[in-house]
Amino acid sequence: MTLRKHRQRFPDGLEHAHLSERGVLGRHASPVSVILLGAFLAVALAGFFGGGPRPEFTATSDEASLSVKSPDVIRTGMYFEAEIAIMPKRPVSDLTLAVTPSLWRDFTQNTMIPAAAEESFENGFFRYSYGPAEPGKPLVVKIDFQINPSMIGTNRGVVAVFDGDRELVRLPLSTKVRP
Repeated sequence: MTLRKHRQRFPDGLEHAHLSERGVLGRHASPVSVILLGAFLAVALAGFFGGGPRPEFTATSDEASLSVKSPDVIRTGMYFEAEIAIMPKRPVSDLTLAVTPSLWRDFTQNTMIPAAAEESFENGFFRYSYGPAEPGKPLVVKIDFQINPSMIGTNRGVVAVFDGDRELVRLPLSTKVRP
């Protein structure tokens, strides 16, 4: 009877070296993945990807004040809420909220409360007419949006308040959309 030395066969991709002892660092996962995950979380917590409280942007003139609460950084595909407050300082015959299309490019507007009495597009603005307004009585408009998934970058535009065709106050704004 002859004894033959039986060679152990390993599956493809494995060899005898895989069975050998490794050093202390070789037994654990690479710290690079933990460092990368930590860096990503730190950037997110710093607000680079949006989230957090909505900042308030304001503009005033002798005739009206305008305040917009809206995120200045948001992620694509997300829903968000904007609140626009208008305070006339004199009687207004046709209080009109006006927004340039470039500010809301690739945003889907879901709701606007209260709804305007009349909506139109004129002189480069989406216009929302609310009729007569008295000084000291604010109009607060709540608008819900969704960012279209194709939108990445920065939208810039203007929110303005008109009395018919006469501009009372304007506020330039921008929104950064992150992936």
